[in-house]
Amino acid sequence: MKGTAVAAFKLYRPRVRQSKTQNTVILWGKSLLNALLFIAVFMVVLPCAAHRIITVKATIPPAIGIWGGGILVCAGMVMWIHCLWVFSHKGRGTPLMLDAPKNLVTGGFFRIVRNPIMLAELMIIWGEVLFSANLGILIYAIVISMIAHILVVYFEEPELKGRFGKQYEEYCRQVPRWLPGIKSKQRRE
Repeated sequence: MKGTAVAAFKLYRPRVRQSKTQNTVILWGKSLLNALLFIAVFMVVLPCAAHRIITVKATIPPAIGIWGGGILVCAGMVMWIHCLWVFSHKGRGTPLMLDAPKNLVTGGFFRIVRNPIMLAELMIIWGEVLFSANLGILIYAIVISMIAHILVVYFEEPELKGRFGKQYEEYCRQVPRWLPGIKSKQRRE
């Protein structure tokens, strides 16, 4: 089953195109537009739908839900905005596949983890889980986290390796994929 899913995914690889936009303000604007669309779909519409489909409350103490959820959402937003800025200024592109950075981005939060944009997005979604204490949103967060990991491993990393070669391979050896201090098999070898 796993091999079939991977093979099907490899057949459907969205086309990645490096950004041709020169103006940093326009790059920043494109990144913000991408962010607003992403927020609307993945952090508002889909969690609301999950909340309406499964209305069961999870048992999360209110203080943990409010404070923990609030901290995750705020930290995720700060990380996300910073990463969009770094993509625009240093990478000379946006998170959009059709406007991808020209340069490998390794500064800012990218120095700590390889996927800080996706990690920030997941932090926001998991903050929503804590804040809402809803089983539907919890299931949504689990599913979207698994999908994010699959997309990174089977699409993003091979694509970046193809575009940036040895520079990206060295970056992978130095920086963990998701969590600071968690060494991957590749880094230990």
